[in-house]
Amino acid sequence: MDSQNIKTNEPINQDIIENKELNIWEAIIPVLALVGMLFYNVFFVYGDDALSGSNQFILLLGAAVAAIVGFYNKVSFEQMLEEVALNIKSTAGAILILLMVGALAGTWLISGIIPSMIYYGLQILNPTIFLAACVVICAIISVATGSSWTTSATVGIALIGIAKTLDVSVGMTAGAVLSGAYFGDKMSPLSDTTNLAPAMAGGDLFSHIRYMTLTTVPTVIVTLIVFIIIGLNINTKGSPDVSDKLIAIDQAFNITPWLFLVPVVVIVMIVKKTPPLVALLAGTLLGAVASIIAQPDIVLSVAGSDSLNFASAYKGVMNAITVDASVETTSAELNDLFSSGGMSGMLGTIWLIICAMVFGGVMDAIGALARISKSILNLFDSVFGLFASTVISCLGLNALASDQYLAIVIPGKMYQKAYREKGLAPENLSRTLEDSGTVTSVLIPWNTCGAYHSGVLGVPVADYFFYAIFNWLSPFITLIFAAFQIKIKQLTTSEKNS
Repeated sequence: MDSQNIKTNEPINQDIIENKELNIWEAIIPVLALVGMLFYNVFFVYGDDALSGSNQFILLLGAAVAAIVGFYNKVSFEQMLEEVALNIKSTAGAILILLMVGALAGTWLISGIIPSMIYYGLQILNPTIFLAACVVICAIISVATGSSWTTSATVGIALIGIAKTLDVSVGMTAGAVLSGAYFGDKMSPLSDTTNLAPAMAGGDLFSHIRYMTLTTVPTVIVTLIVFIIIGLNINTKGSPDVSDKLIAIDQAFNITPWLFLVPVVVIVMIVKKTPPLVALLAGTLLGAVASIIAQPDIVLSVAGSDSLNFASAYKGVMNAITVDASVETTSAELNDLFSSGGMSGMLGTIWLIICAMVFGGVMDAIGALARISKSILNLFDSVFGLFASTVISCLGLNALASDQYLAIVIPGKMYQKAYREKGLAPENLSRTLEDSGTVTSVLIPWNTCGAYHSGVLGVPVADYFFYAIFNWLSPFITLIFAAFQIKIKQLTTSEKNS
């Protein structure tokens, strides 16, 4: 979903379903109904608590409205259910990863891995350089792994922890983490969306990556400059001295750099193209072993036992993996930080993903997604209009279908012929798909990417939206390039004749 090399399953090659009997007004009825219900639910009733369950049911109600439109246009219930099943199947890997991330976070907490990252990070980072450093660190890791999801689930969690102890806004930090993570995800040849975009556009992978640098590099430079400026003007509570927090961590955990061997092993496994689920499972189990060796007292505390034996060690580790685990320190702030919900803590996000896939599946089955995309395309005739319609389609599908793959696959298929007819090389389309489809998925709360990253980092989308500068700036940059005809690659004579 973003782009996720982290996913274990290949993206499903879903055909675009067209329904000639469906008109544009019928196609947007479910959209208007969903937007209206979400607006009321969030702004008038639940506010920040909307994602705790009510928004999930609103997505199901939106799917019900779409189903009624489908029944009216003679779309069978079986066809809708089949598309829903395909959508949910496409997120099976993401759901498993979410569960495993919860498990990993639990064992990395009680083993002292995350506290050690925070402990050493506090000594080398300060508010002035912290946000820009987050962008750079996450970009490097994401390029190496091809996955913003893995980056967010490992170093991203640690950086959020450091931000809390430095009294840096977690919204700013999450925005910086995601800006760097999506830069790497977008540019890495290991990323599945980086491979999917040129495949949909009819282009070549490495030509696509080279062409993306034209818009991506300026965007990340602007992002870094903004975060540096923010860092120079950031306000913190009193002195950045965190010695009291260092003492609290040192007293609660056995801090040692040897614990970093576990995350290093996980990163190496992913770089070596080990299936991500296998790598995260290995990280979870290694974290469990490390917890018994390095933090036996914490394991006993989580298990609620007085003596360390096989049964108590097993119970302590299993509790951390599956349910709640927390470690008390002398710092009240750290007490909130050093807690984990384990696998159970990820169930709310999984619930949201499933409901979003139901809505997207029904919308696809009744032909609404294809109808809306075609109508947008018909509004434009110029080259800039073609780029703009692609951006609008990607943004709309990220919001409506709640799936990043659909935001790449459907516009890619719909507009490939139009770009060719304008004499434009396929790299123009594939770059625009990434600039507007890949990176903006994390800005939609009910999109699988927005739900995942928000859940993993523990920061609502509304809190990091503005600070995910790279993500929302990317579509504007690609439109600026199109408007001023900057580096717009044309088809060669041989390509036109092929």
